[in-house]
Amino acid sequence: MSHPSIDSELLRSFIAIADHGSFTRAANAVNRTQSAVSMQMKRLEDDVLKRPLFERDGRGVQLTAEGQVLLGYARRILKLQGEVFNTLRQPHMVGAVKIGTPDDYVMRFLPGILAQFAQAYPLVQVEVHCEPSTQLLQRQDLDLTIVSREPGNEIGQLLRQERFVWAQARGHNVHECNPLPLAMFNAGCFCRAWACNALDARERAYRVAYTSPSLSAILAVVSAGLAITAQMESIITPDLEIIGPEQGLPELPLTSIVLLRNPRSQSPVTETLAAQIAEGFRL
Repeated sequence: MSHPSIDSELLRSFIAIADHGSFTRAANAVNRTQSAVSMQMKRLEDDVLKRPLFERDGRGVQLTAEGQVLLGYARRILKLQGEVFNTLRQPHMVGAVKIGTPDDYVMRFLPGILAQFAQAYPLVQVEVHCEPSTQLLQRQDLDLTIVSREPGNEIGQLLRQERFVWAQARGHNVHECNPLPLAMFNAGCFCRAWACNALDARERAYRVAYTSPSLSAILAVVSAGLAITAQMESIITPDLEIIGPEQGLPELPLTSIVLLRNPRSQSPVTETLAAQIAEGFRL
């Protein structure tokens, strides 16, 4: 029995809607108009699968039970397509790619991603530039850029959302200091602004005691029991403990990690690395 085929572009748009919860934001992520994405999903629901995939409400869309089933298959199908493309069509890719990323993502996510990419494509030169998100957004020379954004202000491809948390050295009670000493990234980092604004709203006295553009330096200061910090949950090291309302600290919002592509430098090299970055951030 034959079945209709599913265009990979339909699956790509479907996954973008599931990830972003909105046809509008998904359209931006896949570089299509909202009407084009809507037509794609109508075709997928009515002509190809003949099943409802979305439940629409005033704030966005949710997947139906059938949509949840399709989502798992869609991710696997596109991943397998990418592997076939990489293995058979471009086993000897050459070239160079420039990545921009904040320092904190380098420690947590990039080692595994770059190691896998280097093993598959040893002739591709990867140049990594580490700067705060605000500076990276101003650069025009990068092929791929990974930045932090506030929820609701995502641009590009959403890679991951994470809790933003307070942390201090285990065995220390730095949170009891008054004023509270902070170790944060340099001024201009919106995560630093989040932390300070949250403390201001709570009327909690604090001082930014240590600043650095380097996550390693910030974590070293915190590990020594000299200050607390606010960072993504996944980069909190084992020698630190997460603290929060129980220690009198305000809740912090989620942070969104997004991937931006430079439209002037699209190539098989950049697209292949972009796919591996997306996969690495989902793990």
